[in-house]
Amino acid sequence: MTVGAASRSVYQIATEYHRAPLAYALSAVAAVVYVFITYTLVRGGETARKVALVCCALELVGVLTVGTWTLLDSSAFPDATVWSYYGAGYILIPVALPVTGILWLRRSRAAAPAGS
Repeated sequence: MTVGAASRSVYQIATEYHRAPLAYALSAVAAVVYVFITYTLVRGGETARKVALVCCALELVGVLTVGTWTLLDSSAFPDATVWSYYGAGYILIPVALPVTGILWLRRSRAAAPAGS
């Protein structure tokens, strides 16, 4: 998702930004969030886990907000974002990813031995 969202947003901003600036900017925000979550998960540690948890929650809020916005006022988005229609253009992975991430991060913390 990180590579897909980042490459799509870079291409769209570079070639078609005038057509749908809000949609392309939101796709770039999604890409940055995915990069940051990936970085924190690779980095490891309790602080990184907490940051990843917050980022997953913010991503979920973004997906739900933009997904609902696209349903209520599709004219606001002349072109789709990664989060449009809850990520339907990406087989709903953008809505499943933060939920899965939150569950995994919470479970991994619960399974960690005391003092880790």
